[in-house]
Amino acid sequence: MWHAVVVNAHPELRLPSGMRAVIEPDRWSEGSYTLVVDGTPQSHVDLDDPSRLFFEYVQRIGHVIDEWGEPGRPLTALHLGAGALTLPRYVHATRPGSRQQVIELDEALVGFVREHLPLPRQSGIRVRYGDARAMLGRLPAALHGAVDLIVVDVFSGARIPAHVTSLEFYDELRAFVAPGGIVAVNIADGPGLAFARGQAATLGMVFGDVAALAESGVLKSRRFGNVVLVAGVDPLPLEWMPRLLARGPHPATVTAGADLRRWIAGAAIVTDQTAIPSPAPSAGIFTVKQSGA
Repeated sequence: MWHAVVVNAHPELRLPSGMRAVIEPDRWSEGSYTLVVDGTPQSHVDLDDPSRLFFEYVQRIGHVIDEWGEPGRPLTALHLGAGALTLPRYVHATRPGSRQQVIELDEALVGFVREHLPLPRQSGIRVRYGDARAMLGRLPAALHGAVDLIVVDVFSGARIPAHVTSLEFYDELRAFVAPGGIVAVNIADGPGLAFARGQAATLGMVFGDVAALAESGVLKSRRFGNVVLVAGVDPLPLEWMPRLLARGPHPATVTAGADLRRWIAGAAIVTDQTAIPSPAPSAGIFTVKQSGA
């Protein structure tokens, strides 16, 4: 099995934004590492087995990817937000031959990741640098109507920027989605889930079907956490829902159809004029102590 080793025990980089990026070895899993940016864990990578996903919300997106098409069938993917390229690595490992485009604002961060957590050879992963929304207009015309999977995981620190949350933004994304294609959006929100409900309502205006996946306590508005919203131009296959629920990670909730409409509960559609960043988590929810900070 292909294997790479981080050269330094705790490589770190001061980013142009002033934030500090560190790659921390996973003490419990040899060959695994966590990318931490300004004290917030951003990504987890298992270099020995990229098909092994660690973060709860990433596992949920991985399960959605597994449900698309035939197992192992190559797909065309577009990832907005790179982190440590965890999901592009996952797609490469589980669907060899896939074509993947990644858009990431921070070129220094990706260079840091690729130096210390190298991509597999001939991975088919192409990284483009720039703002996630602005770069959509610079993607190859051949991708219009040809992308099977779009993953939206764009954060500035611990918050989602406003300009990648609006009706107009999702309209731009829709132009790339192939028939039967899916969009997975990672949302971070707190009790009440006003932001997540607004995002679900907005996606529902653009796409034919939407489902929400989350840890049960998060979806019941009990605490801050991640909600994965999955949307399709075509209706999402009904058989996906019980399978996604069964695959966890548990305790899990999968909400779609009439239940999702009740969950949205009249949340307003988000436009470029009304969009705001996602709420900031309370101090200490996602942060970890970094040595030497």
